[in-house]
Amino acid sequence: MSSKLYSTILPWLILLTCALLYIYTSILPLYSLSSKPSIPKSQTHHSSDLNNPSPPCDFTKGQWIQQPHYKPFYTEDCPFQRNSWNCLKNKRENMENINSWRWVPEKCVSPRIDPVRFLGFMRNKRIGFVGDSLNENFLVSFLCILRVADGGAKKWKRKGAWRGAYFPKFNVTVAYHRAVLLAKYEWQPTKFSDRDRLKGTYKVDVDVPADDWINATKFYDVLVFNTGHWWGLDKFPKERPLVFYRKGKPIHPPLGILDGLQVVLNSMISYIEREVPRGTIKFWRTQSPRHFYGGDWNQNGSCLFTKPLEENQLDTWFDPKNRGVNKEAREVNHLIKQELLDTDIHLLDLTHLSEFRADAHPAIWLGQKDAVAIWGQDCMHWCLPGVPDTWVDILSALILYYLETG
Repeated sequence: MSSKLYSTILPWLILLTCALLYIYTSILPLYSLSSKPSIPKSQTHHSSDLNNPSPPCDFTKGQWIQQPHYKPFYTEDCPFQRNSWNCLKNKRENMENINSWRWVPEKCVSPRIDPVRFLGFMRNKRIGFVGDSLNENFLVSFLCILRVADGGAKKWKRKGAWRGAYFPKFNVTVAYHRAVLLAKYEWQPTKFSDRDRLKGTYKVDVDVPADDWINATKFYDVLVFNTGHWWGLDKFPKERPLVFYRKGKPIHPPLGILDGLQVVLNSMISYIEREVPRGTIKFWRTQSPRHFYGGDWNQNGSCLFTKPLEENQLDTWFDPKNRGVNKEAREVNHLIKQELLDTDIHLLDLTHLSEFRADAHPAIWLGQKDAVAIWGQDCMHWCLPGVPDTWVDILSALILYYLETG
């Protein structure tokens, strides 16, 4: 190439190079930003939400989609199973179909836990569940799924825990503390005969946590609370009612059950905010809905269904205005959501997605002779594997989100 031609082309080459560099550096940031998951405008953080940021996905809205090849992580051989929930072992009909449904949120990728990745993130940490047997149902699912990543998991019961497991490969502990009312309560038999056949009362100290979890508030890095299923006249009838105390003295005028629940929620949430370290990730799980049809558990109620309910059936089953036997879930959720306002406790709303699944309870397959004759069908707890596995998918995704953003 002649020097004259080279001197003519060189300025154009320099100009073209500069133009390409400008275009590349202008477009690349836009591409990078657009490749990140977008957060809906309704979920962007306002100044009042900075201590309790919303996750970029709303798992509560969606639908159950049948996917025949969708398989559970565990079987009837999981050592953490509880017999009455072990529907595979108890030969519950339709189990393959029950576990072929997958919850798909409206505007998100449906999460599924990766047990190895999750335990890797949780290395040297502890997760605690506090509440009634539905949180235990939740825990058993969690333990059986996590065991996939650590076959050496061992049963663990310390710090007042009812049951739990230790995963030695990751130094992770996951446990459950049974506290059905959260507050401390004790039986007080009556000393006198009563025309109304009052056999005694249950004294509830609304401002004192139950002994099973009072000493565990600083032990866990993640805590999941619930209560609600015991707050009814089937558990505490007029012959054995709840009587509420504050600072050791009866509350006057006496409180009804739902008013008592609201006072206990207020007290326990205040205690949690005061006593649990700020760095602990705290969740409050909403009610797990019951599916008794034709009567309550002690009135021959049943749940021998073969598929999920349709969306247009849900209000008929659960709207408190209909005064049905399953109205409890939405009634209790209303109180829970009120009391959690302006706290740093995250609402773990699993109610709506669970309302559909009338088909997924142990029902008559309880693994014990005469259990149905004594207790009735179980249309409250869930078969395992089953719906609580979906709860685990959602909870694990939220835990990782709050760990990464915290």
